[in-house]
Amino acid sequence: MSDLFEQEKAFQPLADRMRPQKLDEVFGQSHLLAEGKPLRQAIESNRLHSMLFWGPPGTGKTTIARLIASYSDARFLTISAVLSGVKDIREAIEQAKQFGGKTVLFVDEVHRFNKSQQDAFLPYIEDGTILFVGATTENPSFELNNALLSRTRTYVLKSILPEEIEKVIRRALADIEKGLGAMELSIDDDACQLLARTCDGDARRALTYLEIISDLAESKQITCKLVEDTVAQGLRRFDKQGDVFYDQISALHKSVRGSDPDASLYWFCRMVDGGCDPVYICRRVVRIAVEDIGIADPRGLDLALSGWQTFERLGSPEGELAIAQAIVYLACAAKSNAVYSAYNQAMDDARNSGSLDVPLHLRNAPTKFMEDQGFGENYRYAHDETDGFAAGENYFPEALSGRQYYHPVDRGLEIKIAEKLNYLRSRNSSE
Repeated sequence: MSDLFEQEKAFQPLADRMRPQKLDEVFGQSHLLAEGKPLRQAIESNRLHSMLFWGPPGTGKTTIARLIASYSDARFLTISAVLSGVKDIREAIEQAKQFGGKTVLFVDEVHRFNKSQQDAFLPYIEDGTILFVGATTENPSFELNNALLSRTRTYVLKSILPEEIEKVIRRALADIEKGLGAMELSIDDDACQLLARTCDGDARRALTYLEIISDLAESKQITCKLVEDTVAQGLRRFDKQGDVFYDQISALHKSVRGSDPDASLYWFCRMVDGGCDPVYICRRVVRIAVEDIGIADPRGLDLALSGWQTFERLGSPEGELAIAQAIVYLACAAKSNAVYSAYNQAMDDARNSGSLDVPLHLRNAPTKFMEDQGFGENYRYAHDETDGFAAGENYFPEALSGRQYYHPVDRGLEIKIAEKLNYLRSRNSSE
């Protein structure tokens, strides 16, 4: 029996063997688990509540859930929303009822459950049958029902810093060395740092890589070369349908708006490197050109469209340089959201002011009947006026006469535009 047990343990993945057994062994979530923090106090005092853990992969969501059960002497049940349905939820609830004591029900990837499946937990959270602990990599406010959110407290887990992952790696080496007997396994400082950086804040990934690398380390010395050969290229977090995607495109947009070409380039490269379709970025760059640069520098829109067209002709990776060029130009260009704001205000009036009639003098009169009705009467043809401008003319419906939506900013080409508009408006007011 003991031999069989040892064989089973030998096949246990390193990441599972190294799962922390105490709160002090958890790396990277000090904002939640440091001395005096509310979650730690709740766990240690056994005053627990149903909760959600929201954070990237490999940051300790499952580990903390297990520790909650351990510290409270509760039974630990787990189901995965990827593989389970309502039937599995009912079976887990039934087990909790039969157990009679405190049960922690850990639901991994809870955002993958639909509304009815999420609702199935509600009565048992309320009556205390289970202490519900859900884990999600997606924003709960978008993916989970309000009813479930109102019955739980959400804790945000952060990516583990490289220096913390280095501690995880070195701690794991000691466990590996035990399995090697008298043979020692060591890792260079540079190699340890490289491995930690490559794992992108994911401790589980670090331990998985370390386990593979340790099997390949013929000299029992883990070097940078061995790490590079094994890992090849670190996989940065990028989910085309998830929060990371929208966070990064938001960072790109805000960096351009903030006139930081370097940060703009960084986020562009992060998205391309992560697998984002460059055409999606092209569409956003065109949006930036019209929303945040506008008439302050109309060349920005031309360059954004040219970058898109160039990418479609050249493809990747050559065409991505054209997109980068457009992004840098937009980041350095004069900024104005005057047209964007004017459009929103005009749209608001269009939606809320009803079906106001077009003034008669602005209507065409293609028939004698329409001419007799006054269509086009007293219209002033601007080209026949001094400076090509019909001073005092009204082009709005009467109820909106005098509206001003567009207010040029004191930047770029809009400085000149503002001067002209001020001149024309002064002529209007003098009529």
